[in-house]
Amino acid sequence: MEVDKAQDQQCPPEEKLDSLSITPAAEESSSATGMTLEERFEIIKSVGEECIQESELMLLLSKKPEPICYDGFEPSGHMHIAQGAMKIINVNKLLSAGCRVRMWIADWFAQLNNKMGGDIKKIQEVGNYFIEVWKAAGMDIDSGKVEFLWASKEINERAHEYWPLVMDIAAKNKLPRLQRCCQIMGREDPEDLTGAQIFYPCMQCADIFFLKADICQLGMDQRKVNVLAREYCDDIKRKHKPIILSHHMLPGLLQGQEKMSKSDPSSAIFMDDSEADVNLKIKKAYCPPKIVEKNPCLEYVKYIVLPWFKEFTIDREAAYGGPKTYLTFEEVVADYEAEALHPKDLKFALAKSLNKILQPVRDHFVNNEYARNLLKKIKKYKVTK
Repeated sequence: MEVDKAQDQQCPPEEKLDSLSITPAAEESSSATGMTLEERFEIIKSVGEECIQESELMLLLSKKPEPICYDGFEPSGHMHIAQGAMKIINVNKLLSAGCRVRMWIADWFAQLNNKMGGDIKKIQEVGNYFIEVWKAAGMDIDSGKVEFLWASKEINERAHEYWPLVMDIAAKNKLPRLQRCCQIMGREDPEDLTGAQIFYPCMQCADIFFLKADICQLGMDQRKVNVLAREYCDDIKRKHKPIILSHHMLPGLLQGQEKMSKSDPSSAIFMDDSEADVNLKIKKAYCPPKIVEKNPCLEYVKYIVLPWFKEFTIDREAAYGGPKTYLTFEEVVADYEAEALHPKDLKFALAKSLNKILQPVRDHFVNNEYARNLLKKIKKYKVTK
């Protein structure tokens, strides 16, 4: 990772952050992507369910040909399909629009959050497993515009820059504000928090500035801490705030499961699931006839299958309408609500599509010795909440 070495170590956080502003002399350029400014804007905006703020995103793109997007993850157990296929779709979109992506492997954060029992060695092995999955499944790593950065390594190497920033964020926020942000860790009850975990949102907020991120590309569940970063900009009178691009959160596969859970294998498709696992999970998934809202099978079609393949094909016998290919989610919804598309046919086609996405991952973890041994270790680890 490139680091600005020239900054005085005694420089206060407020002054250091001023240097992260957009370069005023940068010219609008579409030569690298072959796209207009508006086309780049639409692609980047499409990654998020919410964008704060669209006008700031347009200004950023007009001033900076290669904005820095930050995406972070805790290595904690097996990778479900939202972290795998859905993240690949989003990252590749950002790259196509000229962005650079910094993937923050939050190993220290996972330790603070007691993932993998707080065992840092296991956490880091899970982080390596995540990288292998993304490579195998098709993240455009060969572009040279995706960096995988380990939190423990980067923070240790630039501690003089990181910890004053964390301390300043902590000093400028009241405890109740930070406790509300702790939901980003999947912790709802403040009484369950350790002293170390209170520092978690301060550190995650600091990451955004530490990585010199122009865009925070995280899930809707991380929105509160990203807003905290924008509020911190107000506190220190920083003009250019990080843009928040919050992507959709896929629900669990069973009825009433608002979120996927790594501790509940039935709640999601995982990137190393076998073909039989995928078929069985989709067969059991909640998918009531005519009902679109909170239907996980339809959400998988909308957020994974259609963006991945640009189409969704149903294989049916002629007596039941014959094969049909959908190009938009609106077409799928119209047929499903009219009962022209039966849940059984939807599920069969969905499982087939998901297996096609996952097959290169399965092949990689069979044929690559390093990946194979890594997965063998990961499967023995107990996932802790």
